[in-house]
Amino acid sequence: MLTNLSPCSSTIRFLNTKPKHPFSALHTSSKPSYTLNNTFLNKKQFLHKKITYPHGNIKNVKTLALADFGFGGFESAQSVLEAVSVLTAIIVVHETGHFLAAYLQGIHVSKFAVGFGPILAKFNANNVEYSLRAFPLGGFVGFPDNDPDSDIPVDDKDLLKNRPILDRVIVISAGVIANIIFAYVIIFAQIVFVGLPVQESFPGVVIPEVRPFSAASRDGLLSGDVILSVNDVELPKTVPNSVSQVVDVIKKSPKSRVAFKVNRQGKDFYINVTPDKNLDGSGRIGVQLAPNVKVLKEKPKDVVEAFSFTGREFWGLTFNVVDSLKQTFLNFSQTASKVSGPVAIIAVGAEVAKSNIDGLYQFAAILNLNLAVINLLPLPALDGGSLALILVEAIRGGKKLPLEVEQGIMSSGITLVFGLGLFLIIRDTLNLDFIKDLM
Repeated sequence: MLTNLSPCSSTIRFLNTKPKHPFSALHTSSKPSYTLNNTFLNKKQFLHKKITYPHGNIKNVKTLALADFGFGGFESAQSVLEAVSVLTAIIVVHETGHFLAAYLQGIHVSKFAVGFGPILAKFNANNVEYSLRAFPLGGFVGFPDNDPDSDIPVDDKDLLKNRPILDRVIVISAGVIANIIFAYVIIFAQIVFVGLPVQESFPGVVIPEVRPFSAASRDGLLSGDVILSVNDVELPKTVPNSVSQVVDVIKKSPKSRVAFKVNRQGKDFYINVTPDKNLDGSGRIGVQLAPNVKVLKEKPKDVVEAFSFTGREFWGLTFNVVDSLKQTFLNFSQTASKVSGPVAIIAVGAEVAKSNIDGLYQFAAILNLNLAVINLLPLPALDGGSLALILVEAIRGGKKLPLEVEQGIMSSGITLVFGLGLFLIIRDTLNLDFIKDLM
């Protein structure tokens, strides 16, 4: 399923950037199943800010921006493990939603799997096979409806396919509902234990990190510098625009000089940097970027205020996720190249994990809502595709489409998404910083 992972403005306030787009992985069993697919991510910018101070007074910078300079998230095995753990937890929550919705209605369930591919570990309980598989990029709940090895009669009223439309809608929708609830709980936990992030913006863009042997390092940029202008164009206070403005200029200037006005320890001066050329022809200088903002944490005074903060942040974040997804589809010809896969998701998550706990809260909440929204799209192999087939059945007065037609629709969707997922995995791997360095 697709997922739109990117900073969102009003909800997590220092993630004040409009996102673009995200991920998936699928289950190809012939048995009915509902899957959590995590293959597509937009890599425009994922901004996390611990704390920065205006013009040169930069302390304890733990900030990141993945601004089309490539992914550096695999430099720390621990951070990668944390990112994978977050993704796995979201998968388990999604599949548990499907499972519980079926189990509590007395519907037969045959499998509960986390991951895809070869089975690493499994056990059986109450006629259900629980398994952990090699690739933690999704999961599925399997039903014995069309399993030739099942000893359950085909007309058993507790097979999913024989249940009324409403029962099936509940089972199919439960994964999405579970992700939405999980996102709300994560935001509530962040507000209670960490506080509500409130930011104050300053002009310019902060450079929290410069990669060794990069164009930026070679030409004199240092960690902690604040970029005030690019090619004599002043940078605004607006958080999303300032970072993307610098990124766009760099990408369009491979092997061409870019003039940065920089503030370093209270002094302004110019540094000329010549971006290196990526394989795709775009420019890169090897830095992380972050908005020049100061972030404070406001903790709620009581339970009522905690729920008030959570509700405001939750609905603001949901609006941004839906709006960014809409913009992605409306401008797909321009945004198609921004779509990335599970490698990119884990890379972004690893970078966030290297920052601090705030980032993991936000990463998990955004990822949950993206998965929920995109999984509702009426596309084959997504929960929304299964719901669309049930809608067709309802319109036809309860008469199902022929089994061969349904299987053909779902199989074609699975094949398409698997092909796209494989392409994105290869492309995103080649875009990793350490892979580029080897090349």
